[in-house]
Amino acid sequence: MPDFPLPVTLPPGWRLDARDSVGSTNDEARALAAVGAPHGTIVSARRQDAARGRRGRAWSAPEGNLYCSAILRPQVPFSRAGELTFVVGIAVADAVAGFGLEPKLKWPNDVQIAGDKLSGILLEAAVAPDRTPHPREVDWIVAGIGVNVAHHPQLADYNATSLHAAGAKDATVGAVLERLVAALDRRLAEWLADGFDATRAAWLGRAVGLGARIKVRLETETLEGVFEHIDPSGALILRTDTGRHSITAGDVFFGRG
Repeated sequence: MPDFPLPVTLPPGWRLDARDSVGSTNDEARALAAVGAPHGTIVSARRQDAARGRRGRAWSAPEGNLYCSAILRPQVPFSRAGELTFVVGIAVADAVAGFGLEPKLKWPNDVQIAGDKLSGILLEAAVAPDRTPHPREVDWIVAGIGVNVAHHPQLADYNATSLHAAGAKDATVGAVLERLVAALDRRLAEWLADGFDATRAAWLGRAVGLGARIKVRLETETLEGVFEHIDPSGALILRTDTGRHSITAGDVFFGRG
């Protein structure tokens, strides 16, 4: 096993599978999950050659940033799987805040510093075989997490940043990973114990654009209105001139797009 990003100290129940180079940590984690890898397995790589973001978008993944995917087996109904996007987002923000920065959360799955994208999250899930008394339960969820530590890409739609560019010059990949997994352990426990309401409140406490006018680009149209809140399912509630819209997938823009 390569020495990247070791040595790290993880909470009990978590283990690290460190790689030098992979196509995608999500692909590697999915393959491990499918053959029974336990909850808390983290696949991390020095670099990715076929990284992707939401909706299959290509993503720059040079050496010097954190690329990891966590295998989660929360034993909840599959209908709750999407809530983990918010759990993971809060955990990333907690980890970033530990470097003296003030992260914000952009719906649905980005972490920002001063309006610039620092981190993205990609969740992929599988349904457990039907069985009683818990049909349609989650079998596994892979949470792919990228955090720009030393580098950030030039993007057409978004401005991006890195921890180093934002002022956290002492941040290392190993330190970010340690803080991230510790925060994820805490936030998962909170979600499982208290339900989505506590997670939703924590996410809204760091939400960017709440109460402001935004644009949401959908597959076939762009809506403009006021970002009122996220509902108990995690949908963004947008108040437009024609009424309220519940949005479950889209790209959010502030003053442009």
